[in-house]
Amino acid sequence: MTLGAASVARGDGALLGTVEPAIELVDVVAGYYVDQPVLQGLNLRCQKGVVTALLGPNGAGKSTALRVIAGLLPPISGRVMLFGNDVSGLTAHALAHRGVSFLPQGRSTFGDMTVEDNLELGAWVLPRRRRRVAINEIFERYPNLRTHRRTLVARLSGGQQRLLEISRALISNPKVVVVDEPSVGLSPILADRSYEELRLLKEEGRTVVLVDQNVRSALALADYVYSLRAGRTEREGRREEMSGDLSELVREWLGIAGGGQIR
Repeated sequence: MTLGAASVARGDGALLGTVEPAIELVDVVAGYYVDQPVLQGLNLRCQKGVVTALLGPNGAGKSTALRVIAGLLPPISGRVMLFGNDVSGLTAHALAHRGVSFLPQGRSTFGDMTVEDNLELGAWVLPRRRRRVAINEIFERYPNLRTHRRTLVARLSGGQQRLLEISRALISNPKVVVVDEPSVGLSPILADRSYEELRLLKEEGRTVVLVDQNVRSALALADYVYSLRAGRTEREGRREEMSGDLSELVREWLGIAGGGQIR
């Protein structure tokens, strides 16, 4: 069972921008107050079938950029392109129908509902005749969730809840998965498990746009990296170009003095 894994040709061409990007932000200005925008003319190109990591110091605009991509925050100006189509004015609801799935930071499941009920909520974008099939495909992919299908989510372990969140994001078979801080608040073991699932998405050829303060894990997974500062792109490049001197790069992003701890 592949959950409709995309057959995406990956390689140098995608990273060099010779194919149409899955997501493109063009001179995007966005924020939570019109007179105080967080993004100050941000430009991004996230290629098909590639993991793109947005890294940078706190307040750089990383999570804001993800919210714009997912349709949760409309841009004040600029354009948001999805597979070559201008989707700047579309809501998260409309973008979900077009294949964009958002995995937010922190817990997003409903603890007083069962595992199966949570999955049904994730399947709302699918035609009714397809929803049960999609849920069964998730249970094939993650047998542990099938075992707990009638269990209230609040009774699951932290790892099981995280797996459910990932499953709910995948149940609609998205083309683009937007992931905000997949390791925040998790133990090292659970953080590693989250990244294992993200690696599977990469192997399936899905487009992943990722923000995480766990820079080592994000760089290990990413194909292409953007370094943001003050709502703009400061640097960009392939992972191997950006991670040549990891210690200095992270100090630059996070403002850590020499000798500081690096995650």
